[in-house]
Amino acid sequence: MDSIHFDRFLKEAVRTDRETDGGLGEDELYGLSTSWCVINRLQPECPKVLWAALRDERIEPKNNDLSMTGPAATGYIVSSAPNVV
Repeated sequence: MDSIHFDRFLKEAVRTDRETDGGLGEDELYGLSTSWCVINRLQPECPKVLWAALRDERIEPKNNDLSMTGPAATGYIVSSAPNVV
């Protein structure tokens, strides 16, 4: 995911202005980014590339205050818990 796409991912799929119970974990962040890439017809990157991009934005993959939002969040949640639907 190049920097333009990564910036869009942050704007469209994650929020920092909501109260969270500890933010998103690595699995959730990677699943959310994969969901966002699928929706936008982009090739998902490997986790190491995502972690590096997040750290460049001063976001720690294991310790953050992020929450999911938008269509990518819906896609991730539905695919993660298909029995809920």
